[in-house]
Amino acid sequence: MILEIKLLVLMGVANGAPIVARWLLGRRAAWPLDGGLRFVDGQPLFGATKTLRGLLAAVAACTACAPLLGFAWTTGLLIGLFAMLGDLAASFVKRRLRLTPSSQALGLDQIPEALLPLLAVQARLALDAWQILALVAVFAALELLISPLLYRLGIRHRPY
Repeated sequence: MILEIKLLVLMGVANGAPIVARWLLGRRAAWPLDGGLRFVDGQPLFGATKTLRGLLAAVAACTACAPLLGFAWTTGLLIGLFAMLGDLAASFVKRRLRLTPSSQALGLDQIPEALLPLLAVQARLALDAWQILALVAVFAALELLISPLLYRLGIRHRPY
């Protein structure tokens, strides 16, 4: 149970670091990862809210926090990187569905961001399928509960 709590904390760091970076830095260094490119459907690849600053903040924060939780720094690097890859995959799909950037898509906003990092560290942490399933479900529930609080505190721009 301790392993699972530590993983949830680290995934929370990955999820929250881009939000905190935006809160602290405003629009500074907010270069869109897709560089404004559009896909064949005419929609942005990811959208302007997916920035290099957010990616670097998530990866750096997870890499730095992992040893504090008893993980190798490389585990933190993998979790941060794959959490952001999951977030980018969700944004890519949302643009294909013509959903506006930062719009809510229940499940799509939570599952890839939790599932991909857990799969990336599954072998090194000996996680089984039930642990991964439970962690994805708990992560999704926590994100849905914590996001409105961060909105009320003025850290998030939307309550989801």
